[in-house]
Amino acid sequence: MSSRLFWKLLQEARAPPAAFSRIYITSCHRVPICPRSKPHRRLSSSSSSSSSSSMNVFNRAMKRRQKDWAASLQERHQYDYLREEVGARVADRVYDIARSFPLALDVGGGKSHIAEHLNRDVVQRLVLTDVSQQTLAHRKQTAVSTVSVQADEEFLPFRENSFDLVLSSLTLHWTNDLPGALSQIWGVLKPDGVFIGAMVGGETLYELRCSLQLAETEREGGFSPRVSPFTSMSQLGSLLSRAGFSMLTVDVDEVQIHYPGMMELMTDLQGMGESNCAWNRRSMLHRDSMLAAAAVYKEMYGNPDGSVPATFDIVYMIGWKPHESQAKPARRGSATASFGDLGKVEQPGGNQRP
Repeated sequence: MSSRLFWKLLQEARAPPAAFSRIYITSCHRVPICPRSKPHRRLSSSSSSSSSSSMNVFNRAMKRRQKDWAASLQERHQYDYLREEVGARVADRVYDIARSFPLALDVGGGKSHIAEHLNRDVVQRLVLTDVSQQTLAHRKQTAVSTVSVQADEEFLPFRENSFDLVLSSLTLHWTNDLPGALSQIWGVLKPDGVFIGAMVGGETLYELRCSLQLAETEREGGFSPRVSPFTSMSQLGSLLSRAGFSMLTVDVDEVQIHYPGMMELMTDLQGMGESNCAWNRRSMLHRDSMLAAAAVYKEMYGNPDGSVPATFDIVYMIGWKPHESQAKPARRGSATASFGDLGKVEQPGGNQRP
């Protein structure tokens, strides 16, 4: 590829600059599929569904090794900032539900990033699972009585109808069989139990993805996937519905974190245990391509102070296991008023619309 064509592609891929802060920028784009909060737009239950559950995209054994390695680092806690932030937001959604939960399950809970924000008035007992035993060994002490179990998110070793609440934060995006994982979560919930989860999705790390692709294309004549694929919000709503959940809510928070450069971002992703583990990834990235990608990243997305942003789309989901006590939609055709009569409603002050 010629340099002229490369820079033309670079300019076409340039994203408009956003307002930046030194640590976090969070602009909430709440997109519910039921009217529990103010919607920007509606999702339809007919949204495109996920691919076949037989797909094998990720090397699960490698993901476990990555998490074990990250947990063995002496400075491991300094990489927990994103998990701590998202864990707090998941806990906030638990507090929004006006009930207590005798027994809860945290799928892929790792170091108790959700549990540390909960108290015994809301959750009495918690079962904490993770695919990495090393990660569980470094879990935090919390106010909630906790038992840890090493378990894969795709194979939950629990009986059906066991838990009043199931939680998950930043782990389900690494599952090969996401529909199956959601179905298992539905199965272990008691009727009228609730699932509250968060996962990386959408256009997460689009800056890194685009910079690496452009640099590899220019230097090596092609590129391999360096950032793993993510589930879209519309797909997630369909998957929850297919798994059997009712009263669904799906919304997304856009979180931006600022780094001195691309290298520091990639170092932190390793420290989080969030390196790519897709089977089709290329194991090595040439030094020249890496340096070119860092330069492209700073040129396309860099801030005036020299730092670069990394965007994470955090998709939150809430779904309930059906129960006869739950509210149900009114029977079709049972309305007693017509939308056509809304124009005849009296306005404040006694005036009517013309």
